Amino acid sequence: MAMIEVNGTTFGYDDAGAGPAVVLLHAAIGDRRMWEPQFTALTATHRVIRYDRRGFGESADGLGEFAHHEDLLALLDARGIEQATLVGASMGGAVSMDTALAAPERVTRLVLLGSGLTGHTWPDHMQADIAELTRDVDPADVRAMSEANIRYLVAGPARDVSVLPPDMLALVREMCEQVYHRLTTAPQWTERIPDTRHRLAEIATPAQVVIGLSDALGLVELSRHLAASLPNAELVELPDTGHLPALERPDDVDAILRKVL
Repeated sequence: MAMIEVNGTTFGYDDAGAGPAVVLLHAAIGDRRMWEPQFTALTATHRVIRYDRRGFGESADGLGEFAHHEDLLALLDARGIEQATLVGASMGGAVSMDTALAAPERVTRLVLLGSGLTGHTWPDHMQADIAELTRDVDPADVRAMSEANIRYLVAGPARDVSVLPPDMLALVREMCEQVYHRLTTAPQWTERIPDTRHRLAEIATPAQVVIGLSDALGLVELSRHLAASLPNAELVELPDTGHLPALERPDDVDAILRKVL
């Protein structure tokens, strides 16, 4: 595992393989370890980078004002990468689209799995579900907050966590607890948030939108909106799959990536 300093912050990252570049961007409830199956598979044919966004995993918290997509572009510059396919899960998908708007010439393709969208307002039904799920949970209770997110997102509202592969569940718990620990202990910073939600029609980059149909309804709705709004997008819906298909259905995700890369 390597470290690199860009934009005044130290990032943990891995860079392996040779060929067209692919960057894997993790979800907000994890870190770069969530991409282990894809990192291993893709390095046989591509140069693959995965990194922890600032405030996650092995990366430093960073102080002051920043934007995640600017960190990504600085990392590409530092590693000598002119163009790359961006594969983003959840929040990583949002960062991928922000990057495609900021520097379209740098992004050859987008693959968006259970993607978020910068500036998006989650529907009332999703906010009500989350409020009910965390109603009796102390926000400072890292383990309880993690379990609530795992039940609602990773398994999905209609499934029990027991359906998830045990090794996956153990890793997600470890990553998610680390995320919530840092949220409660790290210094605060200011994130510059681009208004991407109203600019989807400007993203001409070919895009593959992937959503697990057991994910929260608000995320299923958002993925369908992205597929309909991005000018050059295709939608893949995975039945009986939650918020992290890269871990839950690695063979299916690997097949999707092999098809589009």
